[in-house]
Amino acid sequence: MTRTERETLHTSVLVAPAAERRRLRKQRRQAAAKLQANRRQREMATAKAKAEAERAERRAQQYLPRAGEAGPAALRSPGRFRVPRHQDTSATLGAQYPFLAEGGLGAAGVFVGQDLYSGGSFVYDPWVLYQRGVITAPNLVIAGIVGSGKSSLIKSLYTRSLPFGRRVYVPGDPKGEHTAVAEAVGGRAIVLGHGLRTRLNPLDEGYRPSGLSDAEWASMVASRRRDLIGALTETVLTRPMSPLEHTAIDTALSATVRENTVPILPMIVDHLLNPSDDPDGRLAEDGRMVGHALRRLVGGDLSGLFDGPSTEQFDPTLPMVSLDLSRVTENSTLISVLMTCSSAWMEAALLDPAGGQRWCIYDEAWRLMSQPALLKRMDAHWRLARAYGISNALIFHKLSDMENVGDEGSAMRALANSLLANAETRIILRQESDQLGTTAKSLGLTSTERSLLPTLGTGQALWRIKERAFVVQHQLHPAELELFDTTARMG
Repeated sequence: MTRTERETLHTSVLVAPAAERRRLRKQRRQAAAKLQANRRQREMATAKAKAEAERAERRAQQYLPRAGEAGPAALRSPGRFRVPRHQDTSATLGAQYPFLAEGGLGAAGVFVGQDLYSGGSFVYDPWVLYQRGVITAPNLVIAGIVGSGKSSLIKSLYTRSLPFGRRVYVPGDPKGEHTAVAEAVGGRAIVLGHGLRTRLNPLDEGYRPSGLSDAEWASMVASRRRDLIGALTETVLTRPMSPLEHTAIDTALSATVRENTVPILPMIVDHLLNPSDDPDGRLAEDGRMVGHALRRLVGGDLSGLFDGPSTEQFDPTLPMVSLDLSRVTENSTLISVLMTCSSAWMEAALLDPAGGQRWCIYDEAWRLMSQPALLKRMDAHWRLARAYGISNALIFHKLSDMENVGDEGSAMRALANSLLANAETRIILRQESDQLGTTAKSLGLTSTERSLLPTLGTGQALWRIKERAFVVQHQLHPAELELFDTTARMG
């Protein structure tokens, strides 16, 4: 065998097994594909037979026509229930969804009137809501135009609270509206004004709170007198006092208290204008402007109210005490001075922890907030309301009055805004259309609430208690309506 033949034989031996393997693999693939095809054919045949059987079954059954039977049996035929699309107002659809109304504040407290959304009774009590954790500040703000019913609302709130042991203090009533109410409930209204025998000594010690030692009481009286004289002076001067003027007042007050058991304002004026211990005359010069400012309260156009011992005693046990300032409404400075004195006069009783729960009503708030001294006192009372069980009520005609307090960015404007921030109950009665923007911005009202305000009737109000809102119709008993009526003269 030649070499070429041997090489050819060797190549054929190596190639033959590889070709055989390829052929076998191809046969296996073809067999597997045939098996899968047969299985699919059987599955399809089975599904076809099943579908044919179902079709035959359906053809064998009898169904009603799609439009229902004709004739007398037509109403018994099942048919499709089609309801056309419908739109309506929430007032109409409220009958279909009755549980969308606010659940109210509960039954504990003072009845106010009817919730116009739910139709149920509306009850409110700041002390009860504070105890339940609904609010964290018991103060409230009421705003409404003339004739909207805000005076009747606040009167009914505090008079209906009296049977629950609450007391009412009105530090200043510029229109005398609360006088008849105070007398009707067994309280007292103190009328101040020119030509009357009533005197209010701003240097009185006043009511002594319980639990104070003699040293603590003496320190409190001295501090109160110093603050009050300073507040009166700044009110008359319409500017802050200088450090030299503070020193002059402290010196005159100390000398007056040292020499007299019952100090009165004319004595302070004498010591300011003619100091007893002033060898170089500097003290008289420093206190000259202050002395002449306070002299207006003794011998000038503001005299006759503060220039003698007090003729009235403040009795904190009475259910209601009101200071009627209706005789001096023509003098804005005198109103401010009277409010400053009366606030200090009642302050000791207000800050008595054992005094119980009390309302403090600030009517005609636009007058009070224009005076820095009064604004500071009100801010202090509002911040201490929870500690002393006080609910302060601030009454406006419109919330835009706050824009007239001080200049934009001033300390007075900041204090006024803090009063609103510390009142989590805001009661808004009818407002004029031009006031809606300011009111909505100040209180964070929604567009629906804003559009509601001009449409409110007499006695109707939007109550905003934190994030909750109610529309309430205030309801009065005929006896209350007669007592609270402020339109008798118009009749």
